[in-house]
Amino acid sequence: MGANRLGLQTITFSKQPRISSSYTIVGPIEGKGPHALDFQEILPDDVLKQRTPEKTERLMLELAIEKTLQQKGTKLEDLQFYIAGDLLNQIISSSFSARSYPLPFLGIYGACSTFCEALGLGAIMLQGDFATQVLIGTASHYQTAERQFRYPIELNIQHYGTNHHTVTGAAAAILNLGSDGPRITHATFGSIVDWGLKDANDMGSAMAPAAFTTLKQHLNDTQRKLEDYDLILTGDLGKQGSKMLRILLNRENYTGLDRLQDGGASIYSDKQMAGAGGSGSACVAVMTLGYLLNKLKSSKVRRVLVVATGALLSAVSLLQGDSIPCIAHAIALEA
Repeated sequence: MGANRLGLQTITFSKQPRISSSYTIVGPIEGKGPHALDFQEILPDDVLKQRTPEKTERLMLELAIEKTLQQKGTKLEDLQFYIAGDLLNQIISSSFSARSYPLPFLGIYGACSTFCEALGLGAIMLQGDFATQVLIGTASHYQTAERQFRYPIELNIQHYGTNHHTVTGAAAAILNLGSDGPRITHATFGSIVDWGLKDANDMGSAMAPAAFTTLKQHLNDTQRKLEDYDLILTGDLGKQGSKMLRILLNRENYTGLDRLQDGGASIYSDKQMAGAGGSGSACVAVMTLGYLLNKLKSSKVRRVLVVATGALLSAVSLLQGDSIPCIAHAIALEA
């Protein structure tokens, strides 16, 4: 067992890489939600003078990166890697954005868990002295996700109460071993969990077992309890999935469930009629770099855990009758 490993699936970071700078952008709907003040930029519209939503999504990511670089005057030559991913086929928002940044590019796909996967991989590079600064980013857009995974919005297909509303937004961050910013202390990378669910209109229920499995493994590996965290932010379970996660934890007699909060369930208000809540690779990213970082910086919380979930399906796999394999990655942050 390596010196930086705990238990079966957790990595501990003795050098404690930091989120040195970051930037969050959200669309106008997200900007009217309960966390509007936590986001650094709210767009006036979800088009940005682009011909297609795919181009808008890419532009949002590039804008988030530019603003992140500007915060501390970071230059591209100061960075060693760019790690990014999104929801689109061939992760085109990320790979196309990489054309503007001549850095070694690692394109990743974890669906809505992509941001935590990038955080963990970036921290590994810093811990292993493979880099001194790493750029990470992700983006999503309501219209691009609807077109790829459901139906073009022009068809006006009826949504169910268990449907998620993909967040329009983007987030980027620079990780380094400096002295400013929240510390990344642990990463628990999840394994695939598939309970045989096939309903693409209820992603929360499909992802909840993955969140439970990774959270349980993280607690076992670190010998911690839920109460050891001031806040545990799950990503994109939504209202339905959050209920299921609580049921699973209750069955095994976990205490401290009051520490749980879901980013997808809280990014929109009930009045916004966003179904089960938010989703998309930008959802947990903007909630972490916006909402959570604000809490850490203001010392309202000292230690938090982010558990981002992803449903690794495709439109083709659904049509062929496959069940939905899911994953969750957990990242521990401290002020």
